[in-house]
Amino acid sequence: MSIVIKTADEIAKMRIAGKLAAEVLEMIAPYVQVGISTDELDTICHDYIVNIQQAIPAPLNYRGFPKSICTSINHQICHGIPSEKKLKSGDIVNVDITVIKDGYHGDTSKMFCVGNVSTHAQRLVDVTREALFLGIEEIKPGAHFGDIGHAIQKFAESNRYSVVQEFCGHGIGKKFHEEPHVMHFGKPGEGARIEPGMIFTIEPMLNLGKRHMKILNDGWTAVTKDRSLSAQWEHTILATENGYEILTLRSEEQ
Repeated sequence: MSIVIKTADEIAKMRIAGKLAAEVLEMIAPYVQVGISTDELDTICHDYIVNIQQAIPAPLNYRGFPKSICTSINHQICHGIPSEKKLKSGDIVNVDITVIKDGYHGDTSKMFCVGNVSTHAQRLVDVTREALFLGIEEIKPGAHFGDIGHAIQKFAESNRYSVVQEFCGHGIGKKFHEEPHVMHFGKPGEGARIEPGMIFTIEPMLNLGKRHMKILNDGWTAVTKDRSLSAQWEHTILATENGYEILTLRSEEQ
């Protein structure tokens, strides 16, 4: 496995790309309301990335993906394709943004609760976010990637949620997806050692029901087999000499 250690110049460019991706989520937040279609959200994000940020929406045409963002609603786990489907009260939706600026990628996603969501949906969203940050907190000198997955899995299962195992975080930089694969389950001390200069995403997907998934006929959208709700949060992280830096941190999180 060859994990790229980023140079100071590359890290500076990744900081910019990460900040831009975070800003797209901040920009789109007021629009995620009852009655808007995910297609409309896609158009707003696309125009903002291209015209305002002078950047490139990474998902568009990536391996044939037809849109500029991913929107995954309720039992959709990830890679949902924006469509004419309108959001309704009670929906939970993940908006996943990846931008390319000066050749480098910034990747992040956030859950939105539309209108009045159920208590169990809100709790799933909140616990998944907490799982992400527990995973991030494992990044320290001498840590292994398995430590991240273990922390997420232990917390998720203690809350009686299941962890989707078919998708994982990933190294990121000039390429959308680089080594390593960052699993959201595992054992402490397993996997590669985390070293300063590594940049990767952590993006746990937790299900209210069982962990099993399937891909819809569109070739992209992953859904829970038992149609239970699913939630996901994602940040791009830089491993530093004494811990970590979240490159996609939003102003609401600072």
